[in-house]
Amino acid sequence: MQTNRREFLRKAGAVSAGLGLFPFIVKASVLGGERHISPSDQINMILIGCGSMGRGNLNSFLNFNDIRVVALCDVDDNQLATAKKMVDEKYGNYDCRVYKDFREILEKEKADIAVLALPDHWHALISCAAADKKIDIYGEKPVARSLAESRAVVNAVNRNNIIWQTGSQQRSDARFHQAAELARNGRIGKIDYVEVGLPGGGHYIGNPPQRPVPDGVDWDMWLGPAPEVPFRGVLHWDWRWIMDYSGGQMTDWAGHHIDIAHWGLGFDRTGPVTVEGTGRSNNDGIYNVPVEYDFACIYSNGLKIRVANSSRLEHGMGTLWKGTNGWIHVTRGKISASDDNILNERIGKNEISLYKSDNHRQNFIDCVKSRKETIAPAETGHRSISVAHLGEIAMITRQKLYWDPQKEKFADNNIYATRLLKKPYRQPWVFPE
Repeated sequence: MQTNRREFLRKAGAVSAGLGLFPFIVKASVLGGERHISPSDQINMILIGCGSMGRGNLNSFLNFNDIRVVALCDVDDNQLATAKKMVDEKYGNYDCRVYKDFREILEKEKADIAVLALPDHWHALISCAAADKKIDIYGEKPVARSLAESRAVVNAVNRNNIIWQTGSQQRSDARFHQAAELARNGRIGKIDYVEVGLPGGGHYIGNPPQRPVPDGVDWDMWLGPAPEVPFRGVLHWDWRWIMDYSGGQMTDWAGHHIDIAHWGLGFDRTGPVTVEGTGRSNNDGIYNVPVEYDFACIYSNGLKIRVANSSRLEHGMGTLWKGTNGWIHVTRGKISASDDNILNERIGKNEISLYKSDNHRQNFIDCVKSRKETIAPAETGHRSISVAHLGEIAMITRQKLYWDPQKEKFADNNIYATRLLKKPYRQPWVFPE
């Protein structure tokens, strides 16, 4: 019988201590501290969330020879069955186990990594639970639904010393890397203004009547910490148009283009000091996220980032840095500049070279083995999405917010805004600390 690596190390540490074998040296990994996975080790993976993004990640990770997908979890039997079929066909057996409760898969499986692809309102609880099991995590953006939850995830990652990769895959794209590196190295002079264009719009369905919950779906578990409501036909994908579960396109895409804006500015571990703006939502139906938005963030050095739905901006979707000597714009599939010669510039040996990755998932696996920081660690993902969280709060309160990015508190003790930093949790779920 083969003994799971982590279980073996745990038992070995306990036996050594019990027999008084010191000064025999026990590595930190044995005692639950830093882990060591050799390049030749098989990495056992679990997937929690088997919807479209989950299966997209699954399809990619199944092609890694050093990864073995051992178990899947979803509240929908149909999604579980589809994902399990993918795994079974890949491995030619039926060994992959399935669960409907994330607590059970985390308790029963001895996983090395967890890939999480869930509705936003579930991100924090499950990420923190997996981190507390010392499991390395590839977590889809946004890090969490609210700013306080997002900070809780970072804290869980840090206290457990695990590897985290935010699914902000644009950091592993050559165009975004080039644009951010040119901006960071002053190729357009001093930057004092940035525009971030995100998708606008949404859907409107009014107030559909209550419907029977589809067979095989655990609706109460799907809701989790969100308010208890009857099922009205919204389940997969379209949950992102309801504020209890998501912030719509704004929070869905902020983890991409705001993330790149920060990268090109060196703002990966800070945030704005003031935020103000406006937005419009459809408030006469269950789809109530902002469908239009436009807010401005000022940072401590005076730089301004404007975030708006792309139809409001000249360059549309993507990130635009404006400097004293020109501009650079990047979006998916395209990079441009005020002068084409800017894009032919090369970064010198003594200049800032940004973290380089050609494959976001491969970078995660490499870091699981090396224990080095990923290209999109938890703190970076948190800072990127926090801008959208603050923009959302500014639109709800209709106030100019004064923010302390170090203490992550409102500098003027704004009680109304402070209440919106976190979402209330439905019992029996408890906010992660």
